[in-house]
Amino acid sequence: MKYVDEFRDGEKARVLIGEIESLVSGMKLPEGRPLYLMEVCGGHTHSIFRYGLEGMLPKAIELVHGPGCPVCVLPMGRVDDCVAIAENPKVIFTTFGDAMRVPGSRKSLLQAKADGADVRMVYSPMDALQLARRNPAREVVFFGLGFETTMPSTALTILQAESEGIRNFSVFCNHITIVPTIKAILDSPGLQLDGFLGPGHVSMVIGTAPYEFIANFYRKPMVVAGFEPLDILQSIWMLLKQIAEGRVEVENQYARVVPSEGNNAALRAVAQVYELREFFEWRGLGSIDHSGVRLRDAYVHFDAERKFAIPNVRIADPKSCQCGEVLKGALKPWQCKVFGTSCTPETPLGALMVSSEGACAAYYQYGGQKRQAEVV
Repeated sequence: MKYVDEFRDGEKARVLIGEIESLVSGMKLPEGRPLYLMEVCGGHTHSIFRYGLEGMLPKAIELVHGPGCPVCVLPMGRVDDCVAIAENPKVIFTTFGDAMRVPGSRKSLLQAKADGADVRMVYSPMDALQLARRNPAREVVFFGLGFETTMPSTALTILQAESEGIRNFSVFCNHITIVPTIKAILDSPGLQLDGFLGPGHVSMVIGTAPYEFIANFYRKPMVVAGFEPLDILQSIWMLLKQIAEGRVEVENQYARVVPSEGNNAALRAVAQVYELREFFEWRGLGSIDHSGVRLRDAYVHFDAERKFAIPNVRIADPKSCQCGEVLKGALKPWQCKVFGTSCTPETPLGALMVSSEGACAAYYQYGGQKRQAEVV
């Protein structure tokens, strides 16, 4: 296959659905429940609802939507820290667009911008560095956010700033790591999962070896999956094939993009610039050990967290918001009490309704609110 359209071919999708149905019909299923398969990445969640894949699958399979959207797991306290930095009149605060509307306890970055803060949307950290070159009298802060997918670009930008001697540029580092996150999910009491669709973009950087513990110690199969409809359907078929044959392995469906050893140049930049935090706070999941990174001491002059005074206070989510249960797969978005009523993409109470990769936003955009109405 050479072109995107080939990965969206309806006839091939029907063949794959037929193969999935055939596999399921011959399997011994768990008593009293369907097979629970979690897609870790928010990009998969978005594609599943965009193309209606969940409705094509046999009822014996239920997809569980994981915490793989970095915007969605950002706790309110960290948003408050962003706003505090952005409200400094000497600062130009730069961020990716999907982080602009994440609610803090007082306001979002978008509301801070409306109130006069100089908050600008950028498409890469290099855009922020260019702003620093053009505005030598201002401090330019980049909101570093994302899993290992975006860590290398931030790291390389810091290395570029260092090589040019630019000192009015810094990063508010909120980069997070995927492996401790999956481990925290697997350690959650009472959570039933039969397999994982692994994140394609993260794996493009770290490779497939870091996931081996999932098969070796937790005895759960994983298939690293691409993001097109046929990618996801084939990955589900591969997971079911493992379960049917009694195998527990880490397989790579997305081999056209994901090398098993990862991207060595990206990993070198990450290792040079970052070190693991002892713990990091996640919205809905609590504190997870070694799940975030910070800048090494050698790059302290690029660390906005140490350059500016920030509140650094933990803030609880609104009691009415059930983002935490949705992130852990305990609830479907439409089962949340405020979904589609007081919580919508225009007026989000929780972060899952903000990003297009958030499960609540995906459900809402592609018809999930209708299902909620039917249940009510």
